[in-house]
Amino acid sequence: MLEWLVSIALLIGAFFVLVGSIGLLRLPDFYCRLHAPTKATTLGLAGMLTASVVQLALSGRGSMHEILVLLFLFVSAPVSAYMLVKAAMHLKLRPRDADGPPGAD
Repeated sequence: MLEWLVSIALLIGAFFVLVGSIGLLRLPDFYCRLHAPTKATTLGLAGMLTASVVQLALSGRGSMHEILVLLFLFVSAPVSAYMLVKAAMHLKLRPRDADGPPGAD
C-alpha cells in the first residue's frame, strides 16, 4: 500500500513540475512567469521529495537529506521570488498589456 502512495506522490509531483515548466514557457510576462516556478514547481518538488522520504523509510535507509532539501525549498522559493519582483519593480518593468507589446504606454 505504501508503494502505491509513493507512486501517486511521484505522479502528482511530476504533474506539477510539468505544469510549472509549461507555465514558465507560455505565460506572457515576467510577473506571470514568476508564479509558475514558485508555486507549481515548488509543490511538484515537494511531492517528489515526499515520495522519496516514504520510499527511504520503507527500505530502512531513512535520512534527513530530503527533509532538509524540502525545508530549504520552502524557505528559499518565496524569498527569491520576492527579491526578483523587487528588482523588476526597481527597474520599472511593466506587466504586459493585452493590447500591446510589453512596456508599451
